[in-house]
Amino acid sequence: MLSTKLRGTNLSKDLIEKLNNRTAVIGVVGLGYVGLPLAVEKSKAGYNVIGFDVQESRVNEVNSGINYIGDVVDQELQELVVNKKLKATTDYSLISEVDAVAICVPTPLDIYKQPNTSYVESSANDIAKYLHEGMLVVLESTTYPGTTEELLKPILEKSGLKCGEDFFLAYSPERVDPGNKEFKTKNTPKVVGGLTKECTQVAATMYRNVLESDIHEVSSPAVAEMEKILENTFRNINIGLANEMAVLCNKMGIDVWEVIDAAATKPYGFMPFYPGPGLGGHCIPIDPWYLTWKAREYNYHTKLIEIAGEINNDMPEYVVKRISEILNNKTIPLNGANIVVLGVAYKKDIDDYRESPVLPILELLDDAGASCVVVDTFVKEYKFKGEKRSPEKNITDSLLESADLVLVATNHSNFNYSEILSKSKVIFDTRNSFLGIEGDKRNYYKL
Repeated sequence: MLSTKLRGTNLSKDLIEKLNNRTAVIGVVGLGYVGLPLAVEKSKAGYNVIGFDVQESRVNEVNSGINYIGDVVDQELQELVVNKKLKATTDYSLISEVDAVAICVPTPLDIYKQPNTSYVESSANDIAKYLHEGMLVVLESTTYPGTTEELLKPILEKSGLKCGEDFFLAYSPERVDPGNKEFKTKNTPKVVGGLTKECTQVAATMYRNVLESDIHEVSSPAVAEMEKILENTFRNINIGLANEMAVLCNKMGIDVWEVIDAAATKPYGFMPFYPGPGLGGHCIPIDPWYLTWKAREYNYHTKLIEIAGEINNDMPEYVVKRISEILNNKTIPLNGANIVVLGVAYKKDIDDYRESPVLPILELLDDAGASCVVVDTFVKEYKFKGEKRSPEKNITDSLLESADLVLVATNHSNFNYSEILSKSKVIFDTRNSFLGIEGDKRNYYKL
C-alpha cells in the first residue's frame, strides 16, 4: 500500500498531466461577476467547463449564449456554448464529472458586519457529496484568513477523503475589477496558496494554463486570504483619508482635487487616491470587516480599519448635507426640491450597483422630501426601498432645466458634461467630472 505522501504525489502528477494536456474537466461554482469570466477564460484555454449556479434563470442565459456580465465578450460566450466547451447547470451531481472546481460565490456581511459564509458552506457541502479521488478544489471568494483550512477542509473531508492525500485544496483570491479596460481576469496576476505543496502546485498549474499573468505561489491559504484582505483594506483606508481631506478642504476653501494632483507629482512615496460619495462594490466596503471580525479571536481591535470604514460610511450623509447647504444658499428648501441624480452604479462605466453609495444618498434625499430622478446609461434596474426601479437612460434638456440641482454621483464616460454644465441651474459634482470642461461654473460645486 502506498504511503500517504507518495499517494498524494502520484495523484498530483496525474492531475497535472490532465491539466497540461487539456483533458481535465473544470467546474466553476457561482456564475456571477467573478465566476462567469473565469469559466469563459478556462473554456478559451481549451478545457471543457461546467458552470454551476443555483439561479435557474442565470443557467438558462449561459446555455443560450446570453451574456449578462460586462467584462465578458458576448461573441466569445456564444462561440464557447455553441462549440460545447462551456455549459451551465443547477445539477450539482455533475461535480462528480469534474477534475477541478473553483468556488466563486458571494461572501457578504450580516447586519452586524460579520462574515456570512453560508454560500461558501453550501457550495462546499454540495461538492463534498460528489468529491472524488484526485480532485482539486479552489476557493476564490474573498473571506477571512483561515476560512479554507478551518471551514472548507472539514466539510470536504466529511466525504471520507483526506486533503493532500486524496484530494487537493487551495485558495486563490479573485481580483476582478469591473470596468477596468487594462486588467481583466486573463492578465491580472494570480496568488495561489494550497494546504500542501502538491495542492499549491496543482492549483498553480491550472491557472498558468488559463491566464496570461504571473502566478505567485505562497506558503499557505491563510497567506493568500490575508493578502486579499490587505489589498482592499489598503484601498479602503487610503480612500478614507482622501474623503476626510475632502471634508476638511471644503471647510478651508481649498480644492482637494488640486491638492491631490499636486501631491501626485512626487515620483516616490505618494500614491493618489480620490474622494467620492462613499464606497461601493462587493469588495472594498466589505472585505476589511472580515479582518476586523477575525481579529477579535486574537483579542485585537483593528482601530485604523474601523475609523476608515466610519469615514467612508459617513460620506453619503455628508453629500446630502452639502446638497442641503447649496440649495439653502439659493433659498431653495431640500424638502420639495427637484434633484437629478446622474449615476447609480458604484463606479463609472459599469452596470454594477452593489453596495453603491448612491443608494443611501437617494434614501436620505427621499426621507428629506426631495424628488429625485435617476439617470444611468449602464444600470438597467436597481432596487430602492425594496422596489425595483428603472433609471432614465437619456439626459434631456428639459430634465436638466427643471432640476433645482444636478448631482453627479457616478461619472459615466458617456454623459455629455458640456451639455450638463450649460443646461443645469446648479451642479454638485462628487467625482471632479468637469475637469477641462469650459463653461460658466458660478453655480458649480465640487465635493
